[in-house]
Formats: sequence, C-alpha cells, structure tokens
Amino acid sequence: MAESLYIASLEANSGKLVLTLGVMEMLSRRIDRLGFFRPISPVPAEKDRHIQLLTDRFQLGLQPAQMVGVTHEQARAWIAAGEERRLFREIVSRFKEAEAACDFLLCEGPDITHLSDGFDYDISIRIARELGTPALYVSSGYNCSMDELLENIRVAEKAFRQQHCPLLAILVNRVDPRILDKAEQHLREECGADIAVDLLPEVEGLENPTMEEIIEALHGEWFSGPKEGLQRETKGFKVAAMGPANFLGYLEKDDLIITPGDRTDIILTTLAAIASKNYPTPVGILLSGGLIPAPSVVQLLEGLDELAIPIYRVATDTFRTAMNAVAVTGKLRPDNPKKIARVLGLFETHVDIPTLEEKIRLTPSSTVSPLMFEYSLFQRARQDKKHIVLPEGEDDRILQAAELLQLRDVVDLTLLGREDKLRSRAAALGLNLDGVGFIDPQTSELRDEFARTFFALRRHKGITFENAYDTMSDVSYFGTMMVHADMVDGMVSGAAHTTAHTIRPAFQFIRTPADVLIVSSVFFMCFETRVLVYGDCAVNPNPNSEQLAEIAISSAKTARMFGIDPVVAMLSYSSGTSGTGTDVEQVREAVEIARRREPELNIDGPIQYDAAIDATVAKKKMPESKVAGRATVFIFPDLNTGNNTYKAVQRSSGAVAIGPVLQGLNKPVNDLSRGCLVPDIINTVAITAIQAQKIDQAGT
Repeated sequence: MAESLYIASLEANSGKLVLTLGVMEMLSRRIDRLGFFRPISPVPAEKDRHIQLLTDRFQLGLQPAQMVGVTHEQARAWIAAGEERRLFREIVSRFKEAEAACDFLLCEGPDITHLSDGFDYDISIRIARELGTPALYVSSGYNCSMDELLENIRVAEKAFRQQHCPLLAILVNRVDPRILDKAEQHLREECGADIAVDLLPEVEGLENPTMEEIIEALHGEWFSGPKEGLQRETKGFKVAAMGPANFLGYLEKDDLIITPGDRTDIILTTLAAIASKNYPTPVGILLSGGLIPAPSVVQLLEGLDELAIPIYRVATDTFRTAMNAVAVTGKLRPDNPKKIARVLGLFETHVDIPTLEEKIRLTPSSTVSPLMFEYSLFQRARQDKKHIVLPEGEDDRILQAAELLQLRDVVDLTLLGREDKLRSRAAALGLNLDGVGFIDPQTSELRDEFARTFFALRRHKGITFENAYDTMSDVSYFGTMMVHADMVDGMVSGAAHTTAHTIRPAFQFIRTPADVLIVSSVFFMCFETRVLVYGDCAVNPNPNSEQLAEIAISSAKTARMFGIDPVVAMLSYSSGTSGTGTDVEQVREAVEIARRREPELNIDGPIQYDAAIDATVAKKKMPESKVAGRATVFIFPDLNTGNNTYKAVQRSSGAVAIGPVLQGLNKPVNDLSRGCLVPDIINTVAITAIQAQKIDQAGT
C-alpha cells in the first residue's frame, strides 16, 4: 500500500479542500496515525485554515509546524533567486520528516492560482514527482461545458505523463448536474481502467459565507445583539436604501441587511420582521459609514433580548461595504459542522470509495527522485554517524562540502592539509568549519607509524622504510592508511587526483574479502523518477566472464544496500539467443556463473540496453524474460562501453550521476570525478558512510 497520497490541482475554483476532507474521512476509518502535509502554504502553519480544519476533525498527531514545507513567501523568494532545487530539497526534507511520524500522509498540493507568475504551471505535479507519491487529480467543472471539461482533463493527464508522476484517480468537482452522468461516462471511457474517475456536482449554497466570515473579512465591530453563534449562512444581501415599506417587499430568508448606521427605521423594521410570522428572518445587520443610531435607539435594542439579531458596524460607505461583502466566499471551517456534513455527504454519494481505496492499496510509492534519493542517503548516514576522511582539503569544493556536511550533521569529518592554511582559505570563502578535524600528513606524528605499517605490508615488493616514509606524505596514501588503521571509517577522494591515484592505495593494503574476486565500481544514475545502477564504468577495462559475474553480484548487493531492488541486465550488442560471437558468449557465460553463485538473483543476458529498460521493446525482443523492460542494474561488457554510456546518458538526459562508488573492498574508499560539484562530494560521502555501516553490521 502507498504510504502517502498527493492531491493536485492545476485550475482555479476546484474546491480541492472538499475532496481533501472526503479522502481524509475515508482514510481515517482504516488508518490510525493519519497525517496531513502542505508543501507550500499561503500562510504560516499556525494560521493555515486547511490545517486547522483537519487537525480539529481528525486529531492529527502532527504539530502545525510539521505539516508545512514552506510558505508562499519563501517559495517565491527562492524561485526569484534561481534556487528552485533548494525549494524542492526543503519540501522533500519536511515531507519525509512528517511521513516518518505517520502511518499514512495525505499531501495537498499548492493552489497555483495563488502563486506568482514566477512559478511554472505544473509545479504542483513536479512536487508530487519529487516526493515520489501517487497522485489524485482534482479538476474544476465550474461553468464548464462537456468539451471544456474533457479538454481540462486531457491537459492534466499529459502533464502527469510528462513528469512521470503516477496518477491513480481523477475527481472532477463542481460539475453542472445536467451534464454530470454523460461527462462521467465519457471520462471513464477515455481514461480507461487504470485511473479511477468520479464527478461531483456543483451544489448550490456551498460557497455561501457565514455572518462570522463576513464580519472577519470586513473587520466589523460589534454593536448590538449576540456575539456568538454567527454560523448561519448568508444566502443574499439587501442594501436598504429605500423606505421601510418598500424594503420589506425585498426581504428574503437568510439575508444580510446592509444599511447606513443612522437608518434607525430600517433597524426597527428588520426587528419587527423577525417578530412577525409574515416575513422571513435575516441573519444580521451590517451598519455602514461608521455611523451608529441615537442613544435612545441603542437603549431600545438592549431591551429586546428575544428579538436579538447580530448587528455589526464597519467604517466603509454603503456601496463599498456591499461590494466587499459580496466578494466574501464561504469556507470549510471547524466551527461549521453543517457545512462539513454536507461536504462529506457529497463525497460519499458521488465517489466510488471502494474503488478509490483499492487504487491506493495497490499503488505503492515507487517513484524515486534524485532529491528523494539524496534525502534517504542523509537520513541513513545520520542513524549511525561515521567518520570520513577527505584528503584533498586544499580544494575549495571539499571545503564547501565539509561545511554543508557539518551543518546537516551527516558524518564526522577530518580534512588533510595544513590547518592554518585550510582555515584561512575557508574564512576567505565565508565558510565555518567548526567541528571538522585537521591533520597535516607532512608534520603529523602518525606519519612514522603509518610508514612502519606500510613498510611491513609492502616490503615483499621491495619497498624500503625510507620509501614508505616518503609515500606517507601523499594525502591519498595517508588517508587510506587512516581507514586501514580504523582511525576513520572511510575515505572520499578524487576531486583533484586521478582515479588511479585515489584507489591504488586501497588495492595495496585495504584489499578485498576472501570471497570477492575483484574491486569494481557502480554509478547511481538519478533520473527524474527513478534511480538506476550502472557498473562497471570506472575500474576494470576488459573483464572476463567470471569477473563480469562478480561485478554483477557486487552491483546487485550495492543496489540492495541503497534500497533499489536489483533486477540485473547483462548488456551486450544482441538480446537473448539472437546473436553469436566471442563477446556475446562471454556475457552469456557470465550470466550462468552468476546464477550458479546466486540462485535467487534476478539476472538475464545478453540483452541490449533498449530491451533492458523499455517494456515495449522488451515484449518484442525478449518477451519471456523477467528482467527485460524492468532492469534496475545494468552491467556493461567492458570499461569503454560503460564509461562512454554513462556520460552520454548523463549529458543527454540531465540525470545526476553519483559515483564511481567502489565495491568489493574490506573498507569503503570512494573516488570522485575531477569535474565533480559540491553536491556530488556530499552524496558520495553519505554513500561511503552507509557502506561503512553495512560493513560494521556484517562484522557483528
């Protein structure tokens, strides 16, 4: 079952809160710890009307501050500053914190009509994609013809498809009752069985404001009558500018009377209408112009307890008061149980609740965006903080990453280099590195100890102690020796050094477990809606069949370590039994070796890339395969193919490539690209920490 559901809308006047309330009522019958979340709220959390309504009705366990990602004001500022990624990162982080405190989290997307022009039309759907949650779309049928209604849905469906966001249901609200049945039939035929479709009619009076809502909107001041119980809905407005006799002819039930404050005759006539059985009862009187009746009239009103009617006054003139009052729209509020009951009755009458529940139950939250993957890395790294060494302290990107890692409390860090020099450079960059450790390999007391260890490990290779001592001045060797000596849990390097320079020390004295044949690597390829694993794209130039099998097994373990279900495709230039040749046979043999070693591993090959990733192609080329069209782990036949492919995919698709992540070592050491960005460093450090956690768990 999905652990969350996202309610989205791209149109004004959709009545989205009506559907939110109905869905929450439906979920509350089966789920104990329900939560509610708004990625972008128009106001601070404690003033958010939607949060107030749902918290009051369902007694949600979350505090208001936990139910909001950012405010409209914050979102607009970040978008204007070109920091959209920061906006999404904050929303994802806040969403995951709320989700962790609930059994199910209902997320209500922002109303795009209330945001500035700086926001894209489909930002609500893009937020759903980043959160990785199935969506329910709410469309407005208000004043729409059949064709307009259908076109709105087509536009929305296209937007969901383009953003690769799973859409499980469409609810069209406020539909003209005269076209409801026919429109529902057309929509269900067009959308098919994969998407649940229900239409709700426009209900007269649902938007009627209460007396209290009008008073609040117009900043009215109490003058006479009751101050409580102002929940009667106002169905009409009467501006009383004519004489009492004519005024009575226009009076209707549940009217709000608007009249200048010095019109004593209208006030008394209204009270008389209340006492009479021959005239309808208004909801109240609004005195305009800042005027009040004479003291004698005030005294008279004070003695009419049984005929009491709420009377409030405002400073604006009669015309402006009437215009302001007419503009007030009724809202769903916790203190209006009648309107809430009407809304729930509307939802339960017109929505196929069993079908919607089944859609939610059968639709898991499977989409993984780069930001969601990044968030999961940080959360896992924090659970058991590890100590990571970064040898390239003199690189500005390393210093910037170190500050962010400290601020996010992801790992403990040690930088290699002269402390005074590194701190001076950090200060020049405006960075705060408090809490970060520093060691200078040139002057450290550890250098001699490390040299002796290295000499003992490599003397059979002809290395002298002097050679070992000189070698330990190299930051890559010194950092790797810190890992070997259990002073730190892992190392990340390569921003300023070659891959060979970074990983050679690890090959020499960290080495591999007895059951691992070779060290290999993977890249996590973070696309908009999923994360795939590519291996080996950085270490082994021409692996043989046994080595390819080892790479596949190691890559599957790495994928599983980071929450990716390994479905392994062994790539080649042909699929299945269609091709022959040495290269194809080598891949075919690798598949057989991997299956013998790991019988439970879901692996297939040889298979071409398009057949591995595209379900349509898979049906044609390998229809019987359980891997074709579903692969999550892609094993390339050689380094040339893998390295070029990952870079081509990265550049052409905009995917975020995290890696290379080394696998097969006794302790984690990971390489960076010399063109890496600060986020790449941060993500690789988090991955290294998680690898260290797994190694510790395996050893206990």
